[in-house]
Amino acid sequence: MSESKKQNETLKQAVERVKNHMRVTKVVCTRSVKGRFGDHYVGFSAAWDTIQDDAGGGADLLTAQDGKDAAAVVASGMTIKDARLAALILGMQADLAAHDHACAGSNITPDQHSGAVAAIKNNYMKLAADLLAPKDESK
Repeated sequence: MSESKKQNETLKQAVERVKNHMRVTKVVCTRSVKGRFGDHYVGFSAAWDTIQDDAGGGADLLTAQDGKDAAAVVASGMTIKDARLAALILGMQADLAAHDHACAGSNITPDQHSGAVAAIKNNYMKLAADLLAPKDESK
């Protein structure tokens, strides 16, 4: 095996090892809808088994819920695949809320709103189905 192939294989193994042990404890999604009278902005933040300090201060993980200690909470975080699914769920909700706000504020028409809502739901469901579909490792 050439030196380049050995390096590539070592890199692949390292990435896979880190990816398999990484846990995500928070997902953040923000959206804005631009319309004829300005922008409507929505931001959602969701935590997994933690209380987060969004204001900063150096300690993002403050305390654990249900009597768990901090180490147990970090260990119980989401896998990357679960975090990607959580991001799709939260992102869809942020998109829908931003369009709801834009319509309520008369920044987009009800027809534009209903068209956007249908497209958003369809697109996110397709992405979720693609994410959860079994992968063909032979390709």
